[in-house]
Amino acid sequence: MSEKQPKKKKTAGDVVLTVVLIAAICVFCYAGYNLFHIYTEYKKGTDEYNSITQMAVTERDPDGEAAGPEAGSELKAPMDIDFASLKSVNDDVVGWIYVEAVPDINYPIVHGKDNETYLHRTYEKNYNFAGTIFVDYENKGDFSDCNTIVYGHNMKNGSMFAQLKKFTQDEETYKKSKYFWIFTPEKNYRYEIISAYTTGVNSDTYTLFKGPGEEFEKYLEKIRGYSEIQTDAEGMNIKDKIITLSTCTGNEATRYVVQGKRVDTLDVGQSNYEEQLPESEENRIAVKADDKNSDDKISVTVFGKNKGGILNGRRS
Repeated sequence: MSEKQPKKKKTAGDVVLTVVLIAAICVFCYAGYNLFHIYTEYKKGTDEYNSITQMAVTERDPDGEAAGPEAGSELKAPMDIDFASLKSVNDDVVGWIYVEAVPDINYPIVHGKDNETYLHRTYEKNYNFAGTIFVDYENKGDFSDCNTIVYGHNMKNGSMFAQLKKFTQDEETYKKSKYFWIFTPEKNYRYEIISAYTTGVNSDTYTLFKGPGEEFEKYLEKIRGYSEIQTDAEGMNIKDKIITLSTCTGNEATRYVVQGKRVDTLDVGQSNYEEQLPESEENRIAVKADDKNSDDKISVTVFGKNKGGILNGRRS
């Protein structure tokens, strides 16, 4: 009959090793859960916006589209937006944005009562990191201000406004197209990109104006000078309507912006190109004389913190 082998007594080292192993397994499981949660959040946001796009957007056949005014042809909006369907989901909708050079930027725009509501609420008002593209609450919702600020998250999966940075990362992006569109229930607006750059969170880029005037004219000169890319924009004046597309950078102190000026206005459903005649120097001076003293700027403080593509907003 064989003798039983005595059990090996556990040493202090064995206990420590076991504890470390259990801790490592716990950390691995927790990290896995967080990754899964992040993935599902991204997927929920992406799926929702894909569903909204399918519901509201009718893209026009590129083969049937005219090349545009540069080729002496008609200019047509690249898509039609069903705002009745959009309003049935969220009455805060004021527009839809589409960036030609980065067509993944193709989203509804809302205008809320503050700059907090849609930071982490989707178009259907579900909690989600992606939030919604929205107009600054101090702006009018019809894009008629001298400078309208539109915010969007810089998501790690490339959604929302994450791809705006391509304009400075790759010069071919601007060469591909220098235009973006904002569609509204009443009008379709085409904007020409005039600048793209990284700026401070409290910079004068985020200045709002009550009306055109000398201060706005100076502002136009400044933002052209800030640009990190060479653009073709010419003939800017105080009658221009500017859109500032803003997103975070991963640095709490800075933001990335792409700015455009309105160059075309089409009625919804309009199929013919109506060329906008350049404003005469006499008219420009007359407008300056009338509005020189009407300018009143409002300095704003924009988003204060950024965590991995997620914005936290603060207004002053």
